[in-house]
Amino acid sequence: MARMTGKRTPGARTPSTGTPGARATAAATGTGGRRERRGPAPHTFELTESGYGSLSRQFPSTPRGARLARLAVVKQLGHWGFGPMSDASCTVALVVGELAANAVCHGKLRGRDFFVRVNYEGPASRFRIEVSDALLVRTPEHPVLPPDDQESGRGLCLVASLATRWGWEPRDPIGKTVWAEVTAERPGYGA
Repeated sequence: MARMTGKRTPGARTPSTGTPGARATAAATGTGGRRERRGPAPHTFELTESGYGSLSRQFPSTPRGARLARLAVVKQLGHWGFGPMSDASCTVALVVGELAANAVCHGKLRGRDFFVRVNYEGPASRFRIEVSDALLVRTPEHPVLPPDDQESGRGLCLVASLATRWGWEPRDPIGKTVWAEVTAERPGYGA
């Protein structure tokens, strides 16, 4: 096994020297020997002509995963024309954040991720948000406000106040899906 000494090994290639073909390509493209990474473009799905859109992704069952879920949904809503500070985007982000946090706190099963799906039905002016986790043992109950001095327990109260409908259903083969429906006008089609 070679030891790293900080000295250049004779005959080693660096990005700036590389092969003669690479040097010619670098000179022609003006990259100075640096390779440009060109991976696949991020997937963004626009609304269909009839106004439907869907996003579904899996996230790790960690607080960071819940945060990433919320950010991914806000980004996708931006592609659909709902700006990040719009009422629809803020409402959907809050509902996704609360349901994802509940999935992480109450539905976490070691080695299992949680799943987020957001569908927008333009003709009905409605979002359907679904968050699925791996545990069916703890199911959401009718939300009740906790005492004022308690730090947690208000998430489902927020969801219930923002959503037109919400509920849960068993998920096949394991776990549950908690869902909420939020009303929002299609961008540019408001009253």
